[in-house]
Amino acid sequence: MFSFFKKKSTTSLFELLKTDIHSHLIPGIDDGSPDLATSLRYLQRFQEMGLQRVITTPHIYDGLYNNTTSIIQSGLTKLQQEARKQGLGIKIEAAAEYFVDKHFEQLLAANDLLSFGTRRYVLIEMSFVAPSQQLETVIFQLLTKGYQPILAHPERYNYLHHSMNTYKHIHELGCMLQVNLPSLCGYYGPATKKIAQQLIKLDLVDFIGTDLHHDRHLELFVAHQFDADLAKLIQKGNFKNVLL
Repeated sequence: MFSFFKKKSTTSLFELLKTDIHSHLIPGIDDGSPDLATSLRYLQRFQEMGLQRVITTPHIYDGLYNNTTSIIQSGLTKLQQEARKQGLGIKIEAAAEYFVDKHFEQLLAANDLLSFGTRRYVLIEMSFVAPSQQLETVIFQLLTKGYQPILAHPERYNYLHHSMNTYKHIHELGCMLQVNLPSLCGYYGPATKKIAQQLIKLDLVDFIGTDLHHDRHLELFVAHQFDADLAKLIQKGNFKNVLL
């Protein structure tokens, strides 16, 4: 008999992932959480859904989000302190999501980067309008300096959709790929969802990230946390979230 009800998993997607490597939870410093109360509410919900660890990644984008290592670390300390007061057990760390531009190259040259994990992962992003001409150079420079680059949400760069070979090339250069969970939930539309699924099937995706910015994302995660198809995709994907 045909069922109109979507299959449900008995295990939350967040229990499977254990660690989220991409979110915007340091309050008031980018386009993510606007205040401390909101950040704590998001962390509480993440914990309830089974997430054990959050590595939050504020934007560093010269001229738009002029964050620095010290600004992010200061915000992290305040968030950690308040989370402890609230009795939250979820582990909270911070790195950054770096926009690839001249400013980023200057930070890289000065070794002034917020990385995470034993492999010194660095999360980078490009413009959604046009590809970065510096991307390959930056990947090489990061690897040379002992960092492991991760390109955030590659499925959202529409200009790459025409050729899976471009994604393969970026991956072969040594840059890991991180797909957004909202993409897999259909938040950005069917084309982006399809590309995200294809990247996973081609074994090009190393991490899944929530890229949590606001309540609409959180509501999406609550609605999909027991999605059986997504759970199966995550279990088969062998993502590195669980190894951090």
